[in-house]
Amino acid sequence: MKEYHVQIIDKNQKNEADILDSFFWEKANCLTDFVSPWSSDSVLKIEFRALWDQENFYFSFRVFDTDVYIDQKDDSVESICNSDRVELFFRSNDKLNPYYCLEIDPSTRLLDFYARPNKIFDYNWKWPENQIQLKSATDEISFTVAGIISIASLENLDLIHDNAIEAGVYRAKFFKDENGNYEPTWITWVNPNTPEPNFHIASSFGKFVLVK
Repeated sequence: MKEYHVQIIDKNQKNEADILDSFFWEKANCLTDFVSPWSSDSVLKIEFRALWDQENFYFSFRVFDTDVYIDQKDDSVESICNSDRVELFFRSNDKLNPYYCLEIDPSTRLLDFYARPNKIFDYNWKWPENQIQLKSATDEISFTVAGIISIASLENLDLIHDNAIEAGVYRAKFFKDENGNYEPTWITWVNPNTPEPNFHIASSFGKFVLVK
């Protein structure tokens, strides 16, 4: 199982306003080994970082892409699902019973839902109120989506075991096809070894080890 080591920081030295600053992440390991097993297109560089303290889990995606597609017709599930986005899934066990999904577009619209095996989704479920915060930024070569998730919410959802979190890290990148329609390329940290794109499967998860 692939592992990413989440370094610990002193909560007294950091604050929420820092999460879009490169300075905040200087202690974090940089994860860049993303693949698109179902596409021959090259994967634009993605940098994922995470940190934690006794109160919060912090994460950041920096995606080196300036041709970003966002479906802005409304804030529905369909609209977010038809947009470029980054995704974090967390599972409570290897049976995926249950697991929790966070899908975030570059404007920080959040699609958060509860899931069970075989793509049984509950879109009415929401991450516990006031337990997640999101920010985003763009520059001339990339966009960044960063967030703060309370450790308490992860524990209450039974997502931390033996100081580790089993998680999937993904991206959906939309391209315009020859008919003018936008179609996704699916990008993942862990290759699930499936014939068709599928993140909703146990083999697409890795492990975040919370370093003490």
